[in-house]
Amino acid sequence: MKKTILIALTACTVLGVWPAFAQVKQTKEQILFYTSQWTGERFPDGRPKVPDDLLKRAVNCTIEDIQGYLSGQGYRNAYEGGWVALHPGQPFAGRALTAQFMPQRADMQQAVAAEGKTEKRAAVGTNSWVINELTMGDTMVVDGYGKIFEGTIIGSNLGAGIAANTHNGFVFDGGIRDQAENREHPGLTGLYRGYDPAGWAQMQLTGINVPVRIGHATVLPGDLVLATVDGVIFIPPHLAAEAIGRAEFTLLTDAYNFELNAQGLNKGQLEGGWDAAKYAGFVKWIDAHPEKLKMPRAEFDTRVKQATERQQGGGAAPGAGGRGAAPGAPAAAPGR
Repeated sequence: MKKTILIALTACTVLGVWPAFAQVKQTKEQILFYTSQWTGERFPDGRPKVPDDLLKRAVNCTIEDIQGYLSGQGYRNAYEGGWVALHPGQPFAGRALTAQFMPQRADMQQAVAAEGKTEKRAAVGTNSWVINELTMGDTMVVDGYGKIFEGTIIGSNLGAGIAANTHNGFVFDGGIRDQAENREHPGLTGLYRGYDPAGWAQMQLTGINVPVRIGHATVLPGDLVLATVDGVIFIPPHLAAEAIGRAEFTLLTDAYNFELNAQGLNKGQLEGGWDAAKYAGFVKWIDAHPEKLKMPRAEFDTRVKQATERQQGGGAAPGAGGRGAAPGAPAAAPGR
């Protein structure tokens, strides 16, 4: 076998022909390797395709409630704060398309440029390579190693490209320029580390759809990205439906509990007291306010039943201190 492989490699050397391996853009097989727990629909490039409905529902959730669930599942490196928002107060959610940049090095730059020429990509501006990969509903997530001066990953033209391709936004561990003009692009929002008028320089693309580090968080292609005024959290796609469902349920129980506290009806149990009678009242409250329900009614009814059963069994009830902790997982700390 070794002799056969050696002969094949020798032939490739003599003929000047090598097997084609993607160097910058991760292959579908590599993405499948890292996201093997996702069993749903995928994009042609292999990225998990979290349903559009979950993206819409995610923007109503709080990062605290998502983080509480993910931590209980062992995902403690999912959140990063400390951002500038293109549109403060405007949350957004999308599917991560990741990219990694590093400080420029001549030999690496030449190798990447040669690959780009072979793939008929733009001769300059590898940041545009990433934008050309984006599809509707994506969020461009870039590890720009925190560089702001000459680390401005987009200006207004590339910002327009992101808006056109995604109708969504971006998360840049780096900077942007043309901040005012980018705010004018319909359908574009984003988080970034800072603004600088200087152009992008001395940076090079090293990976598309690769695992990246964004501050304290590890991000994989296809993660559900939830960005709010409080920061950004990256949700593994195979946990997205449950994370969002639990977070929505916690928001509902909190809203009901806040109302009871305001009316003085919780009798001193400002976070707890979740017994059968309180759950019955909660269901009636939802019946009277159906507009508050973002999840399907069948899912809500199932979650009420599960929460009631946990409460009767002595477990933490969602919205009552346990914040929707997973069955068998440690309850999160009570209170907000």
